[in-house]
Amino acid sequence: MKYSYTHHMPYTGIDRSGQDWPVPNKQFDPQVGVDLFNRYIDDKVYAEQTGFDWIGCNEHHMSPYGLMPNPNLVGAVVANRTKKAGILQSGNIVPIVNPIRVAEEYAMLDVMSGGRLVAGFMRGIPHEYVAYNVSPDESYARMEEAMALIKKAWSEPEPFGWEGEFYQYRAVSIWPKPVQQPFPEMVMSATSERSTRLAAKHRAVAGILALTDMDDGRANIARFKQFSREEGWEPTNDHIMVGLNCCIAPTYEEAKKILEEGQEYFFGVLGGGIRTAQNLVVQKTRFYGTSEEADKLKTKFVNMRSGMKTRSFDERVEMGLMICGTPEMAVEQITRLHKELGNNRLGLSIKIGNISDEHVTRTQDYLRDIVFPATRHLGESDDPAQAAE
Repeated sequence: MKYSYTHHMPYTGIDRSGQDWPVPNKQFDPQVGVDLFNRYIDDKVYAEQTGFDWIGCNEHHMSPYGLMPNPNLVGAVVANRTKKAGILQSGNIVPIVNPIRVAEEYAMLDVMSGGRLVAGFMRGIPHEYVAYNVSPDESYARMEEAMALIKKAWSEPEPFGWEGEFYQYRAVSIWPKPVQQPFPEMVMSATSERSTRLAAKHRAVAGILALTDMDDGRANIARFKQFSREEGWEPTNDHIMVGLNCCIAPTYEEAKKILEEGQEYFFGVLGGGIRTAQNLVVQKTRFYGTSEEADKLKTKFVNMRSGMKTRSFDERVEMGLMICGTPEMAVEQITRLHKELGNNRLGLSIKIGNISDEHVTRTQDYLRDIVFPATRHLGESDDPAQAAE
């Protein structure tokens, strides 16, 4: 089992819930921001010391939900202060930014880190398109063209021109090129059918981040494997990454209290306005491609952004949708997850909402000392073709 560390870098200096998006930035205290950035970057660097294989940075806009409108800046600092962990950019929201800029900055990160970049290509969540005034209707088409352009920019040895539907460049020849050839390792979402096809096409690690139950997870993974075979390659269990929230404490009751309160803050204070904007985008555009696809994802979308109000906290833990409890419970939960889904990668979010840095560090230490040593062996002898079949 390989572990990835996710930290959204939220702004926790506010306590008002239900604010509309975009949240007025008059509430941002620069000195609080300086303190948070220093603490959060130290925390990401510490993740390498506690045994995480990848350290993640992700992009969000105009919200206290996350303070990384350009995650590549944070990734560069983390790369400079670490030695071996993969620098997971999970990632740049490709359809709303300049794809040549993404190709250049990712290449820089790969060179600066000595070939440790893990290149995430994400379509983002709906409100990001409002933030950058890009039509959500074009999101998939922009994503597909941008991916083709970025990969060509990485691999083409001579200058080339590009005349596409959305992007036009007279001459492209990026400096530097990535250390990893022909491309850095890639991660892409595998939530919807179309995004899963795109991940399979580019032979990326498939990120299963909106897990609502094990049957849903197995279906997503099986679909990714099917699409990959149609593209002419056989994914391994290392190509499957599941993302879950995680809190570990001396007792289940304490871990539950910490994580439950953090989730309430996350969804109530940090995520309220985002949900309002997203609902408007989904209703008024073709962000999900077709009405059929939108209907299929509606339950998953609501569950992910509403804290799964239809199920109790204890039920979600019992279903394997969170890692929560004592270190021994965490080992059992991760072992069960691997048995159910066959994933050889697990992305853990520990800083949920306003959970204190002290509790985040304690969870990391439990992972290092007890959980990781007891679960590293998972997947070592797996048949790559058997997971989630």
